[in-house]
Amino acid sequence: MRKLFLLLGFSMILTGCGWLNPNIMLQTDKDFKYTKFPDSTNVKEYRLSSNDFIEFGLYSNEGFKLVDLTSLNAANVGYRFENSMRYLIETDGFCKLPILGRIKLGGLTIKDVETLLEEKYAAYYIKPYVLVKVLNKRVMVFPGSAGDAKVIPLENNNTTLIEAIALAGGIADDGKARQVKLIRENKDAHDVYLIDLSKIEGIQQASMVVQANDIIYIEPRRKISSKVVQELAPIVSILTSIFIIVTYTRAISK
Repeated sequence: MRKLFLLLGFSMILTGCGWLNPNIMLQTDKDFKYTKFPDSTNVKEYRLSSNDFIEFGLYSNEGFKLVDLTSLNAANVGYRFENSMRYLIETDGFCKLPILGRIKLGGLTIKDVETLLEEKYAAYYIKPYVLVKVLNKRVMVFPGSAGDAKVIPLENNNTTLIEAIALAGGIADDGKARQVKLIRENKDAHDVYLIDLSKIEGIQQASMVVQANDIIYIEPRRKISSKVVQELAPIVSILTSIFIIVTYTRAISK
């Protein structure tokens, strides 16, 4: 009887293990092949992606005078640009800009975009000078405990993964520092990088620059939730009572 009781109780607990952690998401199989990290030259700068909004200032004479994109003055100085205007990077990576029309900007760094636009506007203005800013870039951070997920706006063009985690408050007490996943959209699929921040060697990988809409997911530790304990408590109580009664009955019959 004792063996039956122990077997029954143990089976119930093991069966419950499959639903002890319903809040654990974005799990991967043991044989899952994570994305290889790019070389260092590709992880140090932010690159424009679809759905980014940019604004840019266009200046003539290498920045001496602000160019106005709405009205040409008599001195042929150029156009005046209102910084409040936003331009969308479309899903195909193209962006529709004044005078130039649709131009491919997706995948380029901020510096690359500024250089490209200076070259394009050079056909219309004398020594153009361009400053570009991305307005809406942000990442989602799941620090390792339920209810603590945050959407972090990236005010710095070159915010690294470790900085984004710090902005979210760091890794939660229940988070696994060795299981930090960076999930990044790549056309119709997603790249998944695995970073081990439990060791100092992981800091090199954590220095990669995050991109707009990246997901940083820190896997939480598996543990029995209070809800499961509540559900198991009556069953354990009944089994305990049965065990006590059977033990007591056997003791009396001897």
